Amino acid sequence: MTSWFAGVDRKEGRVTTNEPCGVLVIAAHPDDEILGCGGTIALHVARGDIVHVMIACESESLRYSSRDQNVDMDRQMRQAARALGVDDVRQLGFPDQRLDTMPLIDLIAPLEHAIREIRPSVVYCQYGGDLNRDHQLLFKAALVAVRPMEEFIDAIFAFETLSSTEWAYPRTFAPDSWVDITDTLESKLAAMSCYRSELREYPHPRSLKAIRSKAEATGTQCCLAAAEAFMTVRRVSRDGRLPA
Repeated sequence: MTSWFAGVDRKEGRVTTNEPCGVLVIAAHPDDEILGCGGTIALHVARGDIVHVMIACESESLRYSSRDQNVDMDRQMRQAARALGVDDVRQLGFPDQRLDTMPLIDLIAPLEHAIREIRPSVVYCQYGGDLNRDHQLLFKAALVAVRPMEEFIDAIFAFETLSSTEWAYPRTFAPDSWVDITDTLESKLAAMSCYRSELREYPHPRSLKAIRSKAEATGTQCCLAAAEAFMTVRRVSRDGRLPA
């Protein structure tokens, strides 16, 4: 998972580059983007990449309207983005847990519009095998929106979402790419802390302790102190370039 970091650091002998790229993160609900790739987002920002986050659903109408009128999910979402250094956060505003009540094209169209406007090199999206139905449908829509005719897209990766990916059956998330987030794990946790309404007590997977433990356990799969794992949807090396 190093194609957009490709280059050589002569001093360290590592594959790196200083050339920024555009990154788009597509998530179903506020907090999914942090749970799935918050550490990776922080790495992109630190590298100088332009990161855009798009959230499909508003998450307040179903979860909180009847029991807590004081939840300001938009504010929490923007605070979390600022904690990672992200300036552009867009919310499509679809109703939470209602994506199965509309034609898929209604979800595809705004995704396509944003992708052609942003022209990202790298796209991160929700995994389609999650328990949550919104996650499944968003993944299907994203697959259409990032078809190979969008030649500016070099790589598409699906991320896992705690309390949805591991609760699905059969459990089909099989990562093939790991990103070392040792240096940005605290930023991920700080961003997740902004979602006060979404945090739970340990041992729930959306507790800060569990999120840290998950990152550390994922890291040990590749002898890293902390990592986020992804499934490659597609990687394309164009114009005679070889994969790094």
